[in-house]
Amino acid sequence: MTLLLNIDVPDVETGMRFYTTAFGLQVGRRFGSDFVELVGWPAKVYLLTKQAGTVGAGGDRRRYERHWTPVHADIVVDDVDSAVARAVGAGAKLEAPAKDTSYGRIAMLADPFGHGFCLLQFNERGYDALLGGATRAPQRS
Repeated sequence: MTLLLNIDVPDVETGMRFYTTAFGLQVGRRFGSDFVELVGWPAKVYLLTKQAGTVGAGGDRRRYERHWTPVHADIVVDDVDSAVARAVGAGAKLEAPAKDTSYGRIAMLADPFGHGFCLLQFNERGYDALLGGATRAPQRS
């Protein structure tokens, strides 16, 4: 299986500038003027121009002001503070500054289109810090 990340944006050029500047992604392929593939993460990112007010999944209409969605991207970085500065400089909105957690540091942001994401810097234990005395499940190959 392969995971692809599709992000609806009202303007693919603005989206492309944000995601390449904020995260160092590169344009892989263009599929016309309204659809672009970005590479540089383990999963390819596809930006698709979809205008506000058009019907999305389930009959909901797209909107690009900040909104809540239970699905968001956690972007793992080596230095969360410099990643926050880079993302904000590219146009992200900082919603919760970086804070220390048992597993590392995390900051919460939104892209210029209202899509939420977190920047996450793991410490040496990562999410294993949340296990307490529990043991890890065996890895599947």
